[in-house]
Amino acid sequence: MLNKFLNYIAEKDLIKKGQRVLLAVSGGIDSMVMADLFVKTGMADGIAHCNFRLRGDESDKDEALVMRFAKRHKLAFFSISFDTMKYAGENGISIQMAARELRYHWFEEIRKKHRFDLIAVAHNLNDNIETLLINLTRGTGISGLTGMKPSWNHIIRPLLFATRSEIAVYCKKNRIRYREDSSNADTKYTRNKIRHNVIPVLKEINPSVETALNETAVRLAEVNEILAEFIDRLFSRSVVPGNNMLKIDLKELEPYKDNTTVLFELFRQFGITGARLPDLKHILSGKTGHMIFTQTHRIIKDRKDILITELPVDDPGAGTANSPEELKRAESIESVRIVDNTPGFNIPADPALACLDLKKVKFPVVIRKWEPGDFFYPLGMKKKKKLSDYLIDRKYSRPEKEKLLILESDGNIFWLIGDRIDNRFRITNKTRKVLIIKSLISR
Repeated sequence: MLNKFLNYIAEKDLIKKGQRVLLAVSGGIDSMVMADLFVKTGMADGIAHCNFRLRGDESDKDEALVMRFAKRHKLAFFSISFDTMKYAGENGISIQMAARELRYHWFEEIRKKHRFDLIAVAHNLNDNIETLLINLTRGTGISGLTGMKPSWNHIIRPLLFATRSEIAVYCKKNRIRYREDSSNADTKYTRNKIRHNVIPVLKEINPSVETALNETAVRLAEVNEILAEFIDRLFSRSVVPGNNMLKIDLKELEPYKDNTTVLFELFRQFGITGARLPDLKHILSGKTGHMIFTQTHRIIKDRKDILITELPVDDPGAGTANSPEELKRAESIESVRIVDNTPGFNIPADPALACLDLKKVKFPVVIRKWEPGDFFYPLGMKKKKKLSDYLIDRKYSRPEKEKLLILESDGNIFWLIGDRIDNRFRITNKTRKVLIIKSLISR
């Protein structure tokens, strides 16, 4: 194991001579084995431990074990305690994602402050193939099937060569103390379902499934390199930089208009996700003026070109909500509710509230600034009206016009936020579910 460890570091060129390495050690078997290997090879310079306060006294015992290890081997020790539950709630993310964000942000702070060159984390080969299977299950591009990288920025993963069983054998043979996280057995977590339920079945089919999947990931990584080179060449051939925008020649994209892989890889840098690919294909084959907004860019069809402009970073409203839950998190929105359209339901006379027929609102919903050429059907009117004319009639000042945000569904404006809804989305006697959106602003 020790020789494999050194050979892997050399093969992947993970640590250069003279570089200082900070070890991320949780107290679990993987990180304690990694710490032991680093100590025996004389490459350890410090240990960092995060207490996520998720398991009460157990979390404190993890920290105590790692601290004793660092003290015994005279290594600099850094620790921090996080209120992970609070952070997850405030940011609307899962506990696992919260813990990940907190630890990597803190690791980088420690690395810079104490002048470490690298941060070593203890992901192993099994972690790698579990990630591959999770991504495959959820749907992903080729890059999502390439597994974890041995090194990325200042992060290195020197145990990616070792299976979990190899680590367990080394641990037992060298009598390394570690602590077991009871949550690792809880199959309510996706990774644990893969680990405890899926992998064992795959091993019945192929006892060497870990090695086979890892080799597949390596080959896909090589394929991804070829694809990346192709995309770079296509991008260079197709794109003409302009003033604050990029212009893509549709003629160059014609051979790939139905190839979702090429389109995804080419446009993902502009915020296109797998869910937005149908919208992108519609824009490419649609009429001049058709557009979509991502979290970062506007993509618009202009005759024989696609124009891409970056959204202002100080625009708090622009973006896309793929569900009512996501819409709740928009900075201009206070709340989102769905209620039954019962006989006793009354529509509030409040411009800050939009009461809409849920069936008519299709997600994803685009939140954006209004633009010249926009139109809608003001509530109570059967004819469309230019938004610019409506704003003049309503005596909007220039600052009010600049701040106005709209909500758009399937290319149709359905609410001038804080002002008026579109007549096509109104509640009727056929409405069964009502979508109620409350804005933080009103006119």
